[in-house]
Amino acid sequence: MGEFFKFVERTTAFFLMEKLPFGKNAEELAKIVIQMLLPYKAFVHSITSDNGTEFASHKKISRKLLTAFFFAHPYSSWERGLSEYTNKLVRQYIPKKSIFEDYDNQKIKENQYKINRRPRKNLNYENPKNIFYKFVNQKVAFAS
Repeated sequence: MGEFFKFVERTTAFFLMEKLPFGKNAEELAKIVIQMLLPYKAFVHSITSDNGTEFASHKKISRKLLTAFFFAHPYSSWERGLSEYTNKLVRQYIPKKSIFEDYDNQKIKENQYKINRRPRKNLNYENPKNIFYKFVNQKVAFAS
């Protein structure tokens, strides 16, 4: 996905994306992942990533978020179907061979918000944002 990191929640298809200012540096990526997911720590049960070297600091992420970290099998994109579908949606806003410097954090967040507000057939034509926050609010209310 280039110089961006994206995270897709499996059940609701809620999507988060950040620009990687230091490229695919493992330590910097770990900091960004932790920063992105820390507010949702109670809901992060596991993370599955590809086998890129940018995930060399996966143990740091796992410890900080108190979650299991898994790797998909190499060359097995079907194991990450939702991630591949989300890549397709991102490409509608950020085409392949785009110059990453042309995308600042505000533009990336605008694209993220657009994708999260798009109704999905697999969510009964609800959008990921509404489904995700309904889920979070139910869990918070239940825990109270």
